[in-house]
Amino acid sequence: MSLDEDFNVASQKAFELPHQSNENLLKLYALYKQATEGDVRGNRPGFLDLKGRAKFDAWMKLRGMDQLEAKQDYVSLVVKLYKDAMGSSPFEETAS
Repeated sequence: MSLDEDFNVASQKAFELPHQSNENLLKLYALYKQATEGDVRGNRPGFLDLKGRAKFDAWMKLRGMDQLEAKQDYVSLVVKLYKDAMGSSPFEETAS
């Protein structure tokens, strides 16, 4: 499969993961956004929007990362989390 196909499968399989830590959720979010949109734009959310600020900050840490690298890192992280939680690769079920 191509990187784009792997990324699409990983994006779907990420929703099947059982409860993840906030740290892992923020990593997944930031890598996904960097892979699909590139560098973060806009202003940091306000002080009262803690969740929005955390997401913004996680994405901001990846500023300058190539979108292809972000896709690869996203796929690798989903595979690791999926294997840890489910005991198999998310790609084993989709292989034909």
